[in-house]
Amino acid sequence: MSESDLPVPSIPNARDAVRALRPSQIREVANAGFGVDDVLPFWFGESDRVTPSFIRDSASAALAAGATFYTHNLGIAPLRAALARYVGELHGPTSPDHVAVTSAGVNALMLAAQLVVGAGDRVVAVTPLWPNLVEIPKILGAHVETVALRYGERGWQLDIERLLAALTPDTRMLLINSPNNPTGWVMSRDEQRTVLAHCRRHGIWLVADEVYERLYYADADPGASGTHSRTAPSFLDLAGRDERVICVNSFSKAWLMTGWRLGWIVAPATLMDDLGKLVEYNTSCAPAFVQQAAITAVEQGERFTQELVLDLKASRDHLVRALSAVPGVDVKAPLGAMYLFFSMPGASRSLELCKAMVREVGLGVAPGSAFGPQGEGFVRWCYACDTARLDAGVERLKQFLAQRAAP
Repeated sequence: MSESDLPVPSIPNARDAVRALRPSQIREVANAGFGVDDVLPFWFGESDRVTPSFIRDSASAALAAGATFYTHNLGIAPLRAALARYVGELHGPTSPDHVAVTSAGVNALMLAAQLVVGAGDRVVAVTPLWPNLVEIPKILGAHVETVALRYGERGWQLDIERLLAALTPDTRMLLINSPNNPTGWVMSRDEQRTVLAHCRRHGIWLVADEVYERLYYADADPGASGTHSRTAPSFLDLAGRDERVICVNSFSKAWLMTGWRLGWIVAPATLMDDLGKLVEYNTSCAPAFVQQAAITAVEQGERFTQELVLDLKASRDHLVRALSAVPGVDVKAPLGAMYLFFSMPGASRSLELCKAMVREVGLGVAPGSAFGPQGEGFVRWCYACDTARLDAGVERLKQFLAQRAAP
C-alpha cells in the first residue's frame, strides 16, 4: 500500500461538549488592551490591593518550616476545624466532617457539580452569572436552563414564581450565586426559604456559590441601624448540614487572596469520601503552606474583613454617585459583591463597546454579554480600588461618550 492509499487522519479536536463552551469575553476585552498604554482595568473581579501582610507572613513562615509536602485530600485537619468554627459563628453549628478544602473556589464548583451531575441531567441557573457556573455542568454533559433576574427601579430582582416553575421534578441541580457576580443582587431570606422548601419537595440538589457572602452592604455601617450583619443571607442559615445543599466559598474575596487559589465546600458528611476521591483525581490536595496561611486568615482576619467591607461600600457609593451624573447611564447601588452592573449608550452590543473603550480611551470594563444573553445591554465595573482611580475611570467614560456623540 502506498502512502497515497493511507486513510487521511481526522482533525484532532476536543470532544464536542468542550468545544461548545463559551470563551471568556472578559479575557477577550483584556486581550484588546495589550499594547495600549495606560489602561485603567476594572474588568477582573479582584481588588488592586495585595493580600494583607499577616497572611503573607504566615505563608512565608510555613514555607520556611518546610510545609511543602502533600496533605490530606480534604484539607489539613487544623484548617478544616478553623473553617468549621468560622462557618459555625456565621451560620450555626458545623462540624469539620462537613468541610472540605479545595484548590480555589472555582475548583470547588467543579467538584460540587461532579459529585451530583452527569450526562443528560437538567440543571437550572439564575442569571446573569459568572460564566464558569453555567459552563461547568455542560462539561459534564448536563443541560443548563437559565432563569433571568429582572432589572428595574429597585435594581436587580428575582422573579421567584418563574424560578419555582423552572424547578420541575426532573431537575437535578439548582445553581444560585448570591451575592451575585455580576449584578450584586442578594437573595433575601424569604426567597431562600421558599426555594429551599421547593428543592426539598422535589429532591433537587442546591449548589450555592457564596464566595461574596462577606461583601454585603445592607447594614455595613453598624452605627446606622444599631445592628450589623457580618454576612449576606446564606442557605447554611436554613438548611441542615446533611441536606442536599452544597455551599461553595473562597478565600479570594474576604481576605484578598485571589492568587492563592484556595476555597472550601460545606456539604453533607455522606459526600465526603466520594469528594475525597474526586479531589485526588483533580488536584490531589491544596498546597500545605497556603492552607497554613488560610488558618491565619480565618482566625485573625475578622477586623481586616470588616474594614474591607466598609471600604468597598464607600467605593460603591462613590462610583454610583459619579456614574449617576453621566448622561445615559442607568445605575443602581447593589447590596453585595464588588461590582456595578449598569446600562449605558451602546451597551446593546457590549463586547464591541468594551473593546472600543479600551482602544479609544484606555478604559477597561467587562461586557454584559460575558455573563450570558441576559447580561447584554449592561457592562460590569469592579469598584474594588481607591476612589481616585474610580474618578479617573469615570472621566474616561465621559470622554468616550463625548467622542461618540460628536458629529
